[in-house]
Amino acid sequence: MKSVSLKWLYSLVFLFFSLTLTGCDLVGDILEFGMWTALIIIAVIVLIIYFIAKMFRR
Repeated sequence: MKSVSLKWLYSLVFLFFSLTLTGCDLVGDILEFGMWTALIIIAVIVLIIYFIAKMFRR
């Protein structure tokens, strides 16, 4: 009985998003989020490498 409720909720959410968001907007938002996430991860990795290199120089 509970899984039927979840299927109904998922269907309702999918219908809501398909009616309110156009395909281009959705894809653009996903790509923009991915770009910012990648930039933040790259910046964190560069900072970690910098601090490790700084530790070994001392």
